[in-house]
Amino acid sequence: MTWTPAMTGTFPGMNDQSPMRLVIVDDHQMVLDGLKAMLGPYAAQVEVAGEASDPREAVSLVARLEPDAVLLDVRLRGASGLDLCSGILAAHPSCKVVFLTVYDDEQYLYQALRVGAAGFLLKRIRGGELVEYLRRIGDGEVLIDPALAGRVALSAARLHSGEFWPGAHLGLTQRESEVLSLLVAGLSNRAIAAKLVVSEETVKTHSRGIYRKLGVSDRAAAVTVALREGVFH
Repeated sequence: MTWTPAMTGTFPGMNDQSPMRLVIVDDHQMVLDGLKAMLGPYAAQVEVAGEASDPREAVSLVARLEPDAVLLDVRLRGASGLDLCSGILAAHPSCKVVFLTVYDDEQYLYQALRVGAAGFLLKRIRGGELVEYLRRIGDGEVLIDPALAGRVALSAARLHSGEFWPGAHLGLTQRESEVLSLLVAGLSNRAIAAKLVVSEETVKTHSRGIYRKLGVSDRAAAVTVALREGVFH
């Protein structure tokens, strides 16, 4: 069933509960204003306790308000929503972090789940649907936007059959997988750049992406994770 703004009654089981306290994070004020307007008719279920457009501001706001959930985008101006999610959950593990984004990319979804997100939703969602998803997330579910769920199931089947590149299940892009394989082989950045016909700076950029996705800080640790996870056989 699709909830619409006209359905302003309380959701089942929420009559005797306080509204979920929500902080929304987005680097576009228009999006912040739109979300507040969209959630306005559902104030009995979801209270927008605060908003932030800057990641550093978001961290301090979450620490001060201690919301039940944070709604944020995958990509923020000058920062990664994935890194922000990790930081929020490290400091406030009981908080539910939910991504609301225009990026219907499975790799972003996999990365979001790896850093502990409780939901990954697309910005085409309606207000009532968002509130219902937030309610279910508050009850402990991990939810994926239906527009992505079918593709994820298909991707999982393809991954199981070996159709994807090594490391795809860890969120690595195909190019990052190639770079990681050469790191495992012991090649220097210069040698990797020559082999892939790219600049050394490009190799360093891919390496930083690999480190972030694997949750490590250097080449040796990345190689260790790759071998431990059996990425390359």
